[in-house]
This record gives sequence, C-alpha cells and structure tokens, in this order.
Amino acid sequence: MGAVLILGGYGAVGRQAAAELVRDRPGGTVIVAGRDPSAARPVPGTTAMRVDASDPADLDRALEGVEAVLMCAELDNAAVARACLERGVHYLDVTASHRLLEAIAELDELAVRRGATAVLSVGLVPGVTNLLVRHCVERSRTGRARVGVLLGSGERHGPAAIRWTLDGLGLLEESWTMRFPRPYGERTVHRFPFSDQYTLSATLGIDEVGTGLALDSRPLTALLAAARRPTVGRLLRRPKVREALVAALGRIHLGGDGFAVTVRSGQAGASFSGRLQSRATGLTAALLLLRLPGLPPGVRHIEQLVEPAEFLTELAAHGFDLDLGA
Repeated sequence: MGAVLILGGYGAVGRQAAAELVRDRPGGTVIVAGRDPSAARPVPGTTAMRVDASDPADLDRALEGVEAVLMCAELDNAAVARACLERGVHYLDVTASHRLLEAIAELDELAVRRGATAVLSVGLVPGVTNLLVRHCVERSRTGRARVGVLLGSGERHGPAAIRWTLDGLGLLEESWTMRFPRPYGERTVHRFPFSDQYTLSATLGIDEVGTGLALDSRPLTALLAAARRPTVGRLLRRPKVREALVAALGRIHLGGDGFAVTVRSGQAGASFSGRLQSRATGLTAALLLLRLPGLPPGVRHIEQLVEPAEFLTELAAHGFDLDLGA
C-alpha cells in the first residue's frame, strides 16, 4: 500500500492508528495531519503535515500521492470523502454519527466507478459492536440484538468528543440491563444515538438493534439518565452550561480507562473488553487499512467486509479480551 494520510491524526485515535501502521508497514509513508502540528506530540516514524480539511485547496494538496485516508475528525466528512473517492483514494471513517455516515453512504456509486473503497463504522462503537452483533445474530437467527457499551470515564478525550457525547444525552428514552465481563458485572445502560443501531438493520437484514451506554463512573452514568428529564436536557443544551461542562469534563476524570462492549441476541452473546477505547478504535482502523488491497470498491460498513470471529481474534491479540460464546 502507498502513503496513508490520517486527518485528525494528532488526537488519541489518530495517534494509535499511526503508531500501529508504522509498526506493521516498516518503510511505508504515514502522514499525520491536522491544523496545528506544532501543538501536537510527534508520532515516531510518521511525517507531519499541516492540513485544513475544510479548505478544498488545502485538502487537494494533501491528497497528492496518497492511496488511503483515515478520517479521525468530524468536519464536513462527506465532502472529504467525496474529494478522496473522486481521486480514487480509499477512505475510512471512525465517526459514530449516523447523519455523517448516511451522507457518505450516498457516494457508493462514485466509489465503485473510481475503483475506491470507503469503509464506515471503523472503531469500537460503531465497529467492534457491529461485528459482535453479526456474530450473535448469525448464531441466534432471531433478527434482534441488544448492545451494551461501557466506557471508562477516566480516559482523556478532546473537547470535540466530549461535545459529541453531551449532544447525545437524552435524545433516546430507553434503558435496560446488560451483563458485562468482569470486573463490571450487570449494569444499567441508557439508549444513546450510536450509529450502529441505525445501520445494522439494513446491512444485516435484521429487525431491531438497540445500543445503550453506561460509564464506569456510576455518578456520571446517573447523568445519562437525568438528561432525559426535560428540565435537565434544556439546561445541558444552554451554550454556557454546555461549554462549562466540556471544560470541567476535560479536567476531571472520574473512573478508569477500561471499556467493555457486550451483545445479546436471543441465547447468543459475545463481548470485547480491555483498556483505552481510543486504542481499540485506532487499532481497528489500522488493521482495516492493511486489508484495503483485498477489499471490493464501494461504500461499506465493517461488518460487510470482514468475517467477525477472524477479525476480532486478530484485534484481541493486541492485548484485549474477547469472548465469542458468552
């Protein structure tokens, strides 16, 4: 594979993907790009580049000689994807926003015509969750699945990720219990607008998927439930309150850096867990980038391109825990 460009490459996910690509592609060109490279820690073995992906001319310059782009930021992702696919450049996106994924999916005909592959749902959630759902649904044949996502509230996240999480609070009104692998046990999860529950019905031809979120910090998980109350929801959406929360959550880290995702479909269950959700997402993206030469052209989600057990086993070998028969 030729040069890989990582947009938003100085964030936690981009850095993890870049480091893995450098290890697995010795001598390959990995370009980590962002608006201000001088403010970021360098990733050994990579090339730094200043790129404003929202500027078409700047993006056009950055794409010269690039074979694949990994998008680790949320801008006008569909416009970036179109710019890549028009040039025959492969495109992968880690976004969990259903709105952005829908817009990129409309570029399927363009991708096929240009012989390029766009991979969506690349990461932990969506991504690993999609593969776990496919694995469980194929075993249970029920056509329904519940997904539980438990994230470590002590892991450091940038302001954009925190804003995205706050924006999703209270949008969906449903809660249920899921059993997570040790040390978490049974926890209440609150439905959250992760994209997997919207896309999997179509890609797997199943009836219903629901994805719920919990945090390892029980007080912060309580905030998820409280956000469904109209008065609390309105308060959280006030600009001053929202930005104050973004600043506070960026400084205060309650909980640890562990994560766990678990899926139940009928009598079939599976789980994936470990430390640092950003590392899991970055490694997932890197493994998919390495498989690009064998993937068909077009816009597809991860579960349409790889066999779940084989891919998850390879991912788990990087220090994660996988149970495909829970």
